[in-house]
Amino acid sequence: MKLESINPASEEVLHIYPEVQDPEIEQKISLADQAYKDWKKRDPAEKSKLMQAVADQLLKDCEGLSKLITKEMGKPIREAEAEIKKCAWVCEYYAEHAGEFLQDEIIPSDAGKSWVSYEPLGCVLAVMPWNFPFWQVFRFAAPAIMAGNVGLLKHASNVPQCALAIEECFTRAGFPPGIFQALLVSSSKVEQLIHDERIKAITLTGSDLAGSKVAETAGFCLKKTVLELGGNDPLIVLDDADLEAAARTAVQSRMINTGQSCIAAKRFIVVDSVAGEFTQRVHDLIEALIIGDPMDPDTDIGPLAREDLVIDLERQVNESIMLGAKCLTGGKRPNLAGAYYLPTLLVDVNENMPVFFEEVFGPVAAIISAKDETEAIELANHSEFGLGAAIWTKDLERARRLAGELESGCVFVNELVKSDPRLPFGGVKRSGFGRELSYHGIREFTNVKTVWIK
Repeated sequence: MKLESINPASEEVLHIYPEVQDPEIEQKISLADQAYKDWKKRDPAEKSKLMQAVADQLLKDCEGLSKLITKEMGKPIREAEAEIKKCAWVCEYYAEHAGEFLQDEIIPSDAGKSWVSYEPLGCVLAVMPWNFPFWQVFRFAAPAIMAGNVGLLKHASNVPQCALAIEECFTRAGFPPGIFQALLVSSSKVEQLIHDERIKAITLTGSDLAGSKVAETAGFCLKKTVLELGGNDPLIVLDDADLEAAARTAVQSRMINTGQSCIAAKRFIVVDSVAGEFTQRVHDLIEALIIGDPMDPDTDIGPLAREDLVIDLERQVNESIMLGAKCLTGGKRPNLAGAYYLPTLLVDVNENMPVFFEEVFGPVAAIISAKDETEAIELANHSEFGLGAAIWTKDLERARRLAGELESGCVFVNELVKSDPRLPFGGVKRSGFGRELSYHGIREFTNVKTVWIK
């Protein structure tokens, strides 16, 4: 099999890579295993210095790396630049805080002294997606490597150049060989990799189907996993919301990365009394979006990452319309070459439509009406997924109460749902399990060891 790097805006084949075969896979795993034996013993201050060097390297190469993201998966260039800067931030964050997060924790007991230590596991296999081809990798790699582990990256097959560029970042920063390696293989090799006894843990960001397959294999091998899977995030707009801010943020959340984000607001659940005004505001904002060349800094909406994604998006929209949804704008491809789809607004959406119960990965917003806050919460929780959620209201006590009723890994009030190195990130239900980021994330791939001394 070959891995193709294709520009989704022009359909140009940028580069073709042969899939790595078993002898080279063996070499890379062996190198990782040997590198770990030394790396886990390195002084924390040395690790921090190297991780800070990665952050500096990312910022130094920001322009070139941003263009690579845009060429390989179509992300609008200004969003690609923001992604690289966020990766530098997470490296800086763990370079500064990893030591305190991993300190022994003294626990009073009937021992003379007892404590909990956090020790690395070994080689962590990361199976990563294409939609944030740098950020998804760095939010795993920065904490895992600072904890003393080493990383082996199986990236999405359509972003091989990004995978190699990330490996180069670690090399240029001065990391020893084997601490972070990209492995250009197809998904068919993942099961084989998980079975290798030198792979100690697995992290996957991707679809719930991919997550269930990885979890099944890892469960058989009794290996730790962290899974960040799909999302179908609700954005609830209550009767006392700031409608201008809610509409603006809703459109930003739904259309970021051309709608290809797990934590994008995908279902706008709006109480009846403000639904008309909110819908009009959203409609006007969507129609004002600029679709075109993702290399143009003024572009809001670029192409989807692959042609098959456009085809599936068309199915979801068309089936929903057949079931009674109304399309107020968009709903088709523009007259452009490449994997483009017009930013779309659907109303009169209900629970029986694909745009309600499936994850929609593209620039399509769905508005669902609710008679009151109780029904809004019920609709929000009526999903197999539970990654993020948002509530818009001026009554913060009301928001606090309702946040406790939402089945999701995070709730943002009057703000865009987003990941942040300082806060744990992950989901419930079919959105996966385990947490990334914060001190929770760095401890996921450690042995939480109790030491008791009489």
